[in-house]
Amino acid sequence: MNNEQIPRCLQEGSNSCPYEDLYIYHLNGRITSLEKIDKNSFIGNWEEDDFSFLFFSQPASEEVQILLQSQPQLRLIDSYHMPYIQWQGTEFTCFDHGPFQIIAPWQDRNQRRSDKHTLILDPGLVFGSGTHPTTRDCLDALQLACRRQSPGSALDLGTGTGILALAAARLHCPLNLAVDLNLLAAITAARNVRLNGLTKQVVVVQGYAEDFVQSPADLLIANVHYAVMKKLIQSEGFRTKKCFILSGLMRSEAKQVKIDLERLPAKILKSWTHKGIWHTFYGEFDR
Repeated sequence: MNNEQIPRCLQEGSNSCPYEDLYIYHLNGRITSLEKIDKNSFIGNWEEDDFSFLFFSQPASEEVQILLQSQPQLRLIDSYHMPYIQWQGTEFTCFDHGPFQIIAPWQDRNQRRSDKHTLILDPGLVFGSGTHPTTRDCLDALQLACRRQSPGSALDLGTGTGILALAAARLHCPLNLAVDLNLLAAITAARNVRLNGLTKQVVVVQGYAEDFVQSPADLLIANVHYAVMKKLIQSEGFRTKKCFILSGLMRSEAKQVKIDLERLPAKILKSWTHKGIWHTFYGEFDR
């Protein structure tokens, strides 16, 4: 995706929050071109299966109608108007977690603390601002993985906003590959890498987690759906890693993952549970 195709609010240079009200257009079908979309109000396109969700900061019914006329494979299902906070589920504010400080790029620079690893994060339309318990547990697991010596490389599958890959880089992991299937997530993560000045340590790509699990890395991080997690654990690439962080698991899923790991030369060193619902594992392989 070239710079002309990137929504203006996802490009560098904004010092104020670009998200207030969201105007969302739910389409059946995949969009082949966004050339007719006005980049001033366009925020992004979230693709899921055979559906597209266009997000604008202002009403864009006329633009969407023009798009539908030019691409007959598309059909408007519905449209919505909601505050950005409602989409994200909570207001994104600066917060500390362990050695990390997570802060939005439009927040006051004076809030940044010199005694913390600062992660500048613009979540955009992507989930993963650090507020979900599995993300915070993964940050704790990362600290454990880097306690004695940071891994030489990390593979973050289902990176979302890129927060875990950024955190690994801040903990002195020199090589980090962040992967997400969703194009908008990959664009958002790549922007966050640039905002943090970590382009030499973190590379973001779009693709299936299963296709990248073979990539060489000391540490594998996967905060993903259970359907994807099963495939990762069963792969040869998973067994080549030295250590792993697995998260996004609900109770019955976590139970099955433990059984699957017991069949491998792997041991869980620590686990986290949030309210008996969300589960996270940190472990290593016996060599």
